[in-house]
Amino acid sequence: MEERPLNFLEKIIEDDLKNNRVPGGKIVTRFPPEPNGYLHIGHIKSIVINFGLAEKYGGKCHLRLDDTNPAKEETEYIDSIKEDIKWLGYSWGNDEYYASDYYDKLYEIAINLIKEGKAYVDSLSAEEMKEYRGTLTEGGKESPDRNRPIEENLRLFEEMREGKYPEGKYTLRAKIDMQSPNINLRDPALYRIKYAEHPRTGKKWCIYPMYDFTHPISDAIEGITHSICTLEFEDHRPAYDWATSIDGIEFTPHQYEFARLNISYLLMSKRKLLYLVNNNFVTGWDDPRMPTISGVRRRGYSPESMKDFVTRVGVAKVESMVDYALMEFCVREDLNKRAKRLMAVLDPVELVIDNYPEGKVEYFEAVDNPEDENSKTHMIPFSKHLYIEREDFMETPVKGYHRLYIGNEVRLKYAYYVKATSVEKDENGKITVIHATYDPESRGGTTPDGRKVKGTSHWVDASSALKVEVRQYDKLFKSEVPGAKTGNYLDDLNPDSLIVLNDAYVEEEAKNVKLGEYLQFIRNGYYILDKDTTEDHLVFNRTCTLKDSWSKEKAKMGL
Repeated sequence: MEERPLNFLEKIIEDDLKNNRVPGGKIVTRFPPEPNGYLHIGHIKSIVINFGLAEKYGGKCHLRLDDTNPAKEETEYIDSIKEDIKWLGYSWGNDEYYASDYYDKLYEIAINLIKEGKAYVDSLSAEEMKEYRGTLTEGGKESPDRNRPIEENLRLFEEMREGKYPEGKYTLRAKIDMQSPNINLRDPALYRIKYAEHPRTGKKWCIYPMYDFTHPISDAIEGITHSICTLEFEDHRPAYDWATSIDGIEFTPHQYEFARLNISYLLMSKRKLLYLVNNNFVTGWDDPRMPTISGVRRRGYSPESMKDFVTRVGVAKVESMVDYALMEFCVREDLNKRAKRLMAVLDPVELVIDNYPEGKVEYFEAVDNPEDENSKTHMIPFSKHLYIEREDFMETPVKGYHRLYIGNEVRLKYAYYVKATSVEKDENGKITVIHATYDPESRGGTTPDGRKVKGTSHWVDASSALKVEVRQYDKLFKSEVPGAKTGNYLDDLNPDSLIVLNDAYVEEEAKNVKLGEYLQFIRNGYYILDKDTTEDHLVFNRTCTLKDSWSKEKAKMGL
């Protein structure tokens, strides 16, 4: 394999190790999600970077849940985050931490800041605080409470903790610089009052530390050597450095930023994704159309394909938009090597082979995966009555059509040559049965006279095939940047993002398929068994088509 050049984070780490800037010579990274929703595809990049760097340089990566907002956090989200990381193949060992583990320490630090005159209790409302903060081009102005006496600040802060005031009455703010060119240093809030039960600390606290205060101190407590985050936190780095320089903080971590993952046709906003869930535009966080890790897992994406995808995208300092087609390319590349091949007919029409003996059944051996030289095989039954795809027969063929039509001969995959002879129709003129004859000497696709046919059709045996539900998933949004034209991403929802087929048939081997097993329905696409499956009702989700048809459609439309 061709060795790739080091990315900028790897260069930083190697330089730090070379120059003994890493305590103990062991790097420590962390993946620090907020448990206020399910992880999305963008988080995969962060997971791969943080866990991957730790693996590469013999360090370790902590899992830390930055649980600073109990109003939006749930145990369900924590459990899903852990499951997603494990699915990607990473382990944090015993290094599982929570920001709430440090609440007592953070409170102690806040008290010391007040005593040192570096923090004060402010009575400005959220709207007033925003007004006082100023703009990107104009400095802010000091709160009337900024010079409140230390003893009064201590009393009020203690009373805040005791629950004596309503939400929004007071906040604790750092006293830094209201004229700073960086708006994040204009006396940022450190604590707010919030009467919400915390998933881990219960009702112990009614004041909670702010993220920008909690996060860097948590890094310092854990001895994180390289605090790696996405580019939107670059402006927060001065506040990060301020927090980690507070008296009593013994370890000084450093923050580095990389460009987050933006993918066309997808949303990466937890707030917007939560809206889709709560308003039933999707069936849940793990709906296969959702860009969540649980969603793509349910859709049939493999962890290997997703790690390959983010590796191909690379680690950079500049934001860009990645084409959705690249992600699907990586999925196809991986599933082609691991997916078991089955024959499935999604829009069936009956094919009756008139000269095949009634009641006779013979079997053909099929390779599970022709891309795997060690692949197993399975047997496919064949009889007089079959199903083929409706699109594989045309009563009046157009030029270049090489599949079945009256008088034309095609090969049934693995089986025989057949020639269509006549059709039956219902009262509406819809074809219900196609009659054909077969050549008994063409078993396996060869004949004594050596003749060849241009078309090959897949099929299933009508008497043994399993009737299943197939969910044909496509992109949830029809625009590359949802909402770009109208300002409302809901305007770009794709009405055809899910088409349910209830009359599909799959060869009987499908009854042996297990949850999590990757499949290719020959000529139809990649599929996976869905969790809604029951013993009597199999449900399959389409992972993706065999080829990128979307790009072709865009070209036709001139997009």
